[in-house]
Amino acid sequence: MRQKAIHIIGGGLAGSEAAFQIAVRGIPVVLHEMRPQKMTEAHTTAQFAELVCSNSFGSVSPDSASRILKDELNSLGAFVLSVAQAIAVPAGASLAVDRLKLSQIITKTLEDHPLVTLKREEVSQLPADAICILATGPLTSKSLIESLTPVFGDNSLYFYDAISPIVATDSLNLNKLFYANRYDKGDSKDFLNIPLTEQEYNTLVDDLLSGEVVLPHNFEEEKYFESCMPIEAIAARGRMTLAFGPMKPVGLNDPKTGKRHYAVIQLRTENRFKTSYNLVGFQTKLKYKEQQRIFRKLPGLEEAEFLRLGSMHRNTYIDSPRLLSPTLQLKKQPFIFVAGQLTGTEGYLESTATGLVAAINAIELYKDQNPLILPGETMLGALLETITDPSRTHFQPMNVNMGLLPPLDNFSGKDKKLKNSLLSKRSESGLKNWLQSAVWSPIEPTKNYRL
Repeated sequence: MRQKAIHIIGGGLAGSEAAFQIAVRGIPVVLHEMRPQKMTEAHTTAQFAELVCSNSFGSVSPDSASRILKDELNSLGAFVLSVAQAIAVPAGASLAVDRLKLSQIITKTLEDHPLVTLKREEVSQLPADAICILATGPLTSKSLIESLTPVFGDNSLYFYDAISPIVATDSLNLNKLFYANRYDKGDSKDFLNIPLTEQEYNTLVDDLLSGEVVLPHNFEEEKYFESCMPIEAIAARGRMTLAFGPMKPVGLNDPKTGKRHYAVIQLRTENRFKTSYNLVGFQTKLKYKEQQRIFRKLPGLEEAEFLRLGSMHRNTYIDSPRLLSPTLQLKKQPFIFVAGQLTGTEGYLESTATGLVAAINAIELYKDQNPLILPGETMLGALLETITDPSRTHFQPMNVNMGLLPPLDNFSGKDKKLKNSLLSKRSESGLKNWLQSAVWSPIEPTKNYRL
């Protein structure tokens, strides 16, 4: 027999969003949170939705990826975002909040709801025979991780973000690059290649060794797997290490000249539309401004638009392309949903969004209805499609960016502002049509938040 309540493991942004959405629809929720009984290395309070790093929910600039997602979440009746907007503090073109006030309001709202039962204890096993949303975040406890191995399978949990930069294809100077797969394997346009002369290679190595890096948090141990070393750490092992490692030119003769270059940087396509490419092996701890300065020196990347910059930090996330469907259900155990950073999404807003989607589909499943899939032309739908795309064999955490969206029909111009505006309008229209045809009816949260 299925239990009457939906269980949510984790009281972060995703778990808090899911708990609210389910409870306001008259369905009992059991929200499990191990703090304060057991604290993580990063959290300092027992409040729900505590923001550990930045206090920003991203850009509010018109037609930006973050703004498009915000507009979609508002249309879907998002709770956490509505609190953030109600208590926003001045931050230019970003949505920033008083982080303590945000967590206090969200905690009080959930504590006061009659259908939310709070269990302040560490969960080491998922509740049996219950619809469950797993939203334990990047610092999931060791005991729960160990119990999840049979659920996820071996080698399906990752413990470090090893993220390489992503660039927009239409921002590259393709005349300086060439398409080729190593030894001509696979689709000829799966990889773009940046050819480097000896001088260009040495300049890159010098920049990597002298660039300013981000220092680790107190709770992070600088211990990385050999396969996900920071690019600057590889360069520090010896001047030629990159040329004989991730930048080796072997098997990559330039089809324009038939010759092999001194070194080659490969860019791997990020989606089936080939609107964005990932700099292979360029996971890095360089500061964002340093990455842009250094990587724009590379041939063809002089005016590159970085859809995502590289990073490396401690994180726990699952192999979502293999394990999850776009409804955020485990393919083999559909009564279990996964939300938040555990899915491989990056950012506060993205975590909140996955909590909302997990709640939508947990509610549908609770009512014995079919789970819902958002259209791919929406930013949220495109994000879910990307992180659950089974063709992805090199999965890295992802935040929202314009490169996730399918390309526009009959648009080949270079006007980025116009293109983004058209993509934004298409997203808005797609979500509106979906809401009119879907069974989901958003409930607008009250804006009268008080402590």
